[in-house]
Amino acid sequence: MFTHGLPKLLGDSHGSMADPMASSTHLIGNVMGLPFAAELAFLVMLLETVGALMLVVGVLTRPVALAMAAEMAGISYALGPTWPWVDRGIEYPVILGSLALYMAIRGGGRFAFDHKLWHRR
Repeated sequence: MFTHGLPKLLGDSHGSMADPMASSTHLIGNVMGLPFAAELAFLVMLLETVGALMLVVGVLTRPVALAMAAEMAGISYALGPTWPWVDRGIEYPVILGSLALYMAIRGGGRFAFDHKLWHRR
């Protein structure tokens, strides 16, 4: 997720997207038809950068993972229901969404910062 959020944050190109932030805004506003597309794209960028780093260290693992699972469900809805391995199929967001949902259910584990903070003996 971090590799998708960082180019949006820095304004760099990412793969075939010259402007990933504009692409996210387009997907949210024009494809999904949601209001406040620019603001939602900004929240997506924060989730993909800051949220990814939070998952790495295990801070607020369950809510961040649940938010990522919701994002992946939205992306799957917007891009699907195609399943090709190329041309922006939904297999990547489906697997990431499944992993995020697993993390939301199971938590960060014993090495997560959350565990260290809440399970002191």
